[in-house]
Amino acid sequence: MHKLIREVRRSGVVELVLDSPHNRNALSRQLVSELFDGLERAESDPDVAVVLIRQEGSVFCAGADLSEMTGENVREAPKAMVRLQRRIATLSKPVVVRVSGAVRAGGSGIVAVSDVAVVATDATFALTEVRLGLTPAVVSIPLLARMHPRAVSRTFLTAQTFDGATAEDIGLATLAVPPDDLDTAVDDVCAALLKAEPQGLRETKGLINRALVAALDERGGELAELSASLFASDVAQQAMSRFLSRAK
Repeated sequence: MHKLIREVRRSGVVELVLDSPHNRNALSRQLVSELFDGLERAESDPDVAVVLIRQEGSVFCAGADLSEMTGENVREAPKAMVRLQRRIATLSKPVVVRVSGAVRAGGSGIVAVSDVAVVATDATFALTEVRLGLTPAVVSIPLLARMHPRAVSRTFLTAQTFDGATAEDIGLATLAVPPDDLDTAVDDVCAALLKAEPQGLRETKGLINRALVAALDERGGELAELSASLFASDVAQQAMSRFLSRAK
């Protein structure tokens, strides 16, 4: 089976590369499972101080893999996404994301739950769930923690596309830079993190993310159930079928 997460190691940093071009790095069962496993390996590896999540290709993440949202996976996929977000938030090592190209729907949850999100100014974001009869249920937990309330209302309800510069303005991204400067900006962030003592990073991250982790624990199950019920609805199943037909 072709691996959908590639690991690239350099001094103190492990890169977890989303490499699923056939579905635009969508959050399939395999990709989510491999990303979770990569985070687990990073947690236990004393040579890793920083985790960097980035993509291969022009799309960071297309959101849920709609082709899998049938049967039992309708219930399992939202639960897996809650677990993945919690693993990123509770990892003892900082997680940085490098974003270029498109980020859609659930992919925004990975951006939001990361500790530092460096994005290209021309990256594009959209919370498109409402157009399929859905809601950004499980990813709403980190999104609500990061984004300005009025921006949440606008982006969740209208599903309009916005760029990386706007993502920084509304709190979704930490830093937006011109595309040509993206790698330098990411390297600068990683270099700064590598100067810190692991104990300091661990305790500081725990301090910062305490409320976010509590929210994931308190509401994750409830919102996973909401997501599952909407995905299973006739309205959403028909909308997803139409979307997948157009995408062929």
